[in-house]
Amino acid sequence: MSELQGRVALVTGAARGQGAAEARLFGRQGATVMVCDVLAAEGEAFVQELAAEGIEARFRPLDVTDEADWDATVEAIRAWKGRLDILVNNAGIINRSTVADTALAAWERLLKVNLTGAFLGIRAVAPLMEASDGGSIVNISSNSAFSGHYDPAYTASKWGLRGLTRSAAMEYAARGIRVNAVCPGLVVTALNATSPHLQPMIGMTPMGRSGTPEEIAELVLFLASPRSAFITGEDFVIDGGFTAGAAYRRVAVETGIY
Repeated sequence: MSELQGRVALVTGAARGQGAAEARLFGRQGATVMVCDVLAAEGEAFVQELAAEGIEARFRPLDVTDEADWDATVEAIRAWKGRLDILVNNAGIINRSTVADTALAAWERLLKVNLTGAFLGIRAVAPLMEASDGGSIVNISSNSAFSGHYDPAYTASKWGLRGLTRSAAMEYAARGIRVNAVCPGLVVTALNATSPHLQPMIGMTPMGRSGTPEEIAELVLFLASPRSAFITGEDFVIDGGFTAGAAYRRVAVETGIY
């Protein structure tokens, strides 16, 4: 398959987990991929895995909170391939603490990575993307961006990504750049496999399971590809029906309606 043949993609937070699944799927669809992360050893090892599959990829360390690092990364892509067609702002962290328990430094750090990092990325890549006849930017938000998740910093960052997505989509539409957001629900990776919240959330999810990184990657691929050419400024929830009404469904099940 070659849905992205000739395209050049940059994926942040791509050394493992969901970002790695996105980068691998892009490569399998014909794209050349710049794998970016702060995890250098894991990123280099992942690029070697991609090379073994015949996927052209490079690893570049990138701190998404560093404006100069973003500029240097864009210049590296320009020198390498001369164009950029796809950006996935996937890098993110989580605090897992309440308002009362969140230190100011932790709050600011999370917002800087999850939200400011995406802002810096969009701003940095837009000129090269425009010179490449346009492209697609996909911000990885969360279904927490539609509710009050118990981690207030994480929740605020993901709500913020929805707003950033819409503002950027309006600004860059006439330049041929589309900007959309993917809002996953529970996805189990090595980072959260032992978390105590998994089973309660799976129990609440109407489809009765968590999502996989590969399923999220398929939606990201659609938004990155020409198949979504008339879509911009939108949020796409992919969470097994959780946001659609998990709490109401639980009540219906427990009272015998369903």
